Amino acid sequence: MKTTTAQNKIIVALDVETMAEALRLVEILHADVGAFKIGKQLFTAAGPDAVRRIHERGGKIFLDLKFHDIPTTVAKASVEAARLGVFMFNMHALGGAAMMRESVQAVRQLSGAQPLMIAVTVLTSMGAGDLKPLGITLPVDELVVRLALLARDAGMSGVVASPREIGLIKKACGPEFLVVTPGIRPAGADANDQKRAMTPGEAVEAGADFIVVGRPITHAADPLAAARGIAGEIAAALQQ
Repeated sequence: MKTTTAQNKIIVALDVETMAEALRLVEILHADVGAFKIGKQLFTAAGPDAVRRIHERGGKIFLDLKFHDIPTTVAKASVEAARLGVFMFNMHALGGAAMMRESVQAVRQLSGAQPLMIAVTVLTSMGAGDLKPLGITLPVDELVVRLALLARDAGMSGVVASPREIGLIKKACGPEFLVVTPGIRPAGADANDQKRAMTPGEAVEAGADFIVVGRPITHAADPLAAARGIAGEIAAALQQ
């Protein structure tokens, strides 16, 4: 099956305990979604081999390790992520302009296909009440835009942000600056630990370039039907 524009926007979060479970989901879903997210849980359990094995089965990878360290360390980690052949990976914008800029420069010196480099703004599990004890008193939306501008100016491809901030980011950074949105919950689904969530249709209408969906697909009784349902929501939003 050829993946549609709506399907291409879906990144399935493989937040599972074992490689076997990840591969089961990839076999079921790879023709109907755009990519798969490998985060800290699966990468810690299976390592870089997780990327290689999913690539072998035709899946594209968003490597979600959220690098945050001194600039040299993150730049070197970014090079290794690019060498794995992932189509996208991320780091925390709160790591600062120098960290992001040096990482971009290091990766862009590599030959071959270039991955999208995405900066995490404010985690979608966090709200103003979570930020205040950290000494961050800016409103969440203002902080997100400030971090997005910092990422853009450092040469990053886009940011990870709540769907509620998409419009503000696009207005500040331009329509070509990518926004990857977690915190996606189909209508009627449990929000779980997400505090700034939207439905797939709402996120795409707001301008999301990619949406990250985990439990509503991976914990569904029929993951393929769930993924196709979300693609349908996205397709309907794109037609409006």
